[in-house]
Amino acid sequence: MVIPAGVSMLLVGGPARGEEVWPMPEWVRVKPEDAGMDAAKLAQARDYALTGGGSGCIVRGDKLVLAWGPQKRRYDLKSTTKSIGVTAVGLALADGKINSLGDQARKYHPTLGVPPEANAKTGWLEKVTLFHLATQTAGFEKPGGFGKLLFEPGTKWCYSDGGPNWLAECISLVYKKDLKELMFERVFAPLGITPADLTWRDNWYRPKQLDGIPRREFGSGISANVNAMARIGLLYLRGGRWQNRQLLPKDFVDAVRRTPPAVKGLPVAGGIGDRPKASNHYGLLWWNNADGAIPGLPRDAFWSWGLHDSHIIVIPSLDVVAARAGDSWKRGSQTDYQVLAGFLEPVAASVQAGKAGKPSPAASAPYPASKVITAITWAPASSIVRKAEGSDNWPMTWGDDDALYTAYGDGWGFAPKVKAKLSLGLAKVVGPPDAFKAMNIRSASGEQKGDGPRGKKASGMLMVNGVLYMWARNADGEGNESQLAWSKDRGKTWTWAKWKFKELGYPCFLNFGRDYAGARDEYVYVFSPDTPSAYQAADRVILARVPAGKIANRAAYDFFVRLDDKRRPLWAGDIASRGAVFSFKAGCNRLAVTYSAPLRRYLMTMRSRRVDRGRPASANHFGIYDAPQPWGPWTTVFYTKTWDVDPGEAQHIPSKWIGPGGKSFYLVFSGDDSFCVRRADLEVSNP
Repeated sequence: MVIPAGVSMLLVGGPARGEEVWPMPEWVRVKPEDAGMDAAKLAQARDYALTGGGSGCIVRGDKLVLAWGPQKRRYDLKSTTKSIGVTAVGLALADGKINSLGDQARKYHPTLGVPPEANAKTGWLEKVTLFHLATQTAGFEKPGGFGKLLFEPGTKWCYSDGGPNWLAECISLVYKKDLKELMFERVFAPLGITPADLTWRDNWYRPKQLDGIPRREFGSGISANVNAMARIGLLYLRGGRWQNRQLLPKDFVDAVRRTPPAVKGLPVAGGIGDRPKASNHYGLLWWNNADGAIPGLPRDAFWSWGLHDSHIIVIPSLDVVAARAGDSWKRGSQTDYQVLAGFLEPVAASVQAGKAGKPSPAASAPYPASKVITAITWAPASSIVRKAEGSDNWPMTWGDDDALYTAYGDGWGFAPKVKAKLSLGLAKVVGPPDAFKAMNIRSASGEQKGDGPRGKKASGMLMVNGVLYMWARNADGEGNESQLAWSKDRGKTWTWAKWKFKELGYPCFLNFGRDYAGARDEYVYVFSPDTPSAYQAADRVILARVPAGKIANRAAYDFFVRLDDKRRPLWAGDIASRGAVFSFKAGCNRLAVTYSAPLRRYLMTMRSRRVDRGRPASANHFGIYDAPQPWGPWTTVFYTKTWDVDPGEAQHIPSKWIGPGGKSFYLVFSGDDSFCVRRADLEVSNP
């Protein structure tokens, strides 16, 4: 599948999800405190919702926490149909019915855009792609019938029913099937949604038949109850997976909830969505908070939006789904986003304020609480700096020239962005964390192409004696194995090792100071989850070491085996003898390790997702751990399953950005596929 680009004090522990519980046939109900939510804040959200009457429900951890109004009553959802309907596009991509959203729409619908005949005279219809139709950038006017084409596709954003309705016809034609029948067969029925829960009326604005097929709309037409709406939200929260079936491609769900770079910042036409600028927070027929337009809501939140304020709301970082339908909320002089904030901000705050449901560190995290770093306070989410939107990964090291060297994946890097999307691109960052500047490094020998597991991506970086080293994962082109590369001119040209680690899929270097200053000894250390896959979570992390002058020599590597009876590490040259230095059942995936010289502690960041390339056994968490030695023993500094923002694919603590006394640091993380920087302040005891 190809999709073009276009605070509070937190101690260890957090609202935890247990085993998945699917609403089949009914939702399991829990009290707010048992879901780690604050009942008063939830009541505030419910009472606000009821100013427009209707019904609603809030789900966390797969369980129903709060419901109000008639749960079985169907409501006319209006434009929420767009967000439900685009699900059929995900099916078409998965089935190979369409090759790419970048395809010309007329490839699938030869008469698209006509009538009216005036559209053909513009010369623009051949330029309309499926992507344009799915992002409101095709140029069609608002009405759902055969409307005018107002501007050249891709040059502006304009809210429309007509554009999405053309998209619905494209999908109808590739399947040669009624979309209602397709969606009940492939999506609604597996989710436990019946025709009593959801109906899809005949087309109101165009002839009811299209080449003998019932003609459905994406612009409007679905009526449903909030139970059905919440089930659809849960499908999207779980990355397109329902129970053990991947109903939608996860890559498609990821694309739905993000604002494509090709859309962000486009001029807004038509008068809808100009306050605030909709092109900054719209994905594939779903709205989102990518630009932080709702300050008290995580930026990874996304939702449907229909007339009279019908909503399916998904907040991945809080593990929350909400559904609401009824009459419109009062607006007065407020913008639509300000009105919606009255409902969404209390929902988000209920998680942050929830006191119960927080297990002790021993019950939730893999290791006991640190006795050296006793608490961590994250700067407010609103303070997070985001750059290089559309790019992720960001392993980094402190170079000999005082710059931080890093690499991005599946993106275009920092502005000015590179023209072609790269699987592996290089960059450097200069200056302090609160006023840094960043620039891309172009390298014909280092850059790689290929989406997802098909392209090499950096997993670790290190500079030693002026030589920049990089571990690249996905070395076999299928998401497995790793390969070393090095550069003697700070990232401009690279040499690739002729050997690979077939056993290790995501190795990273242990970083010390500038150009490896302050290293513990003459060795370089390499950590990796004990699996050849970069995507499958492992149960443990292993450790290797190699003399600093022989990093490119595979035969020079030794592997940690175990500690002897005097707690000294034993090493072996045979990788088959490797032992664990960190263990977490199904929880070891994306990691980075940095030495904090002021604290004399090794800091490990670790991230794993519950839905990890369709493997539901993986744990979902983000944690920071510390140890006096690279092999442990590890304790927990911070652990959560529901951070207040999306932590992204990977997180790193640059040694350059560790503050005086080790009492603060700036975390670099790839939340929402961006270069994100957030300050953390630490309470420490004597190390």
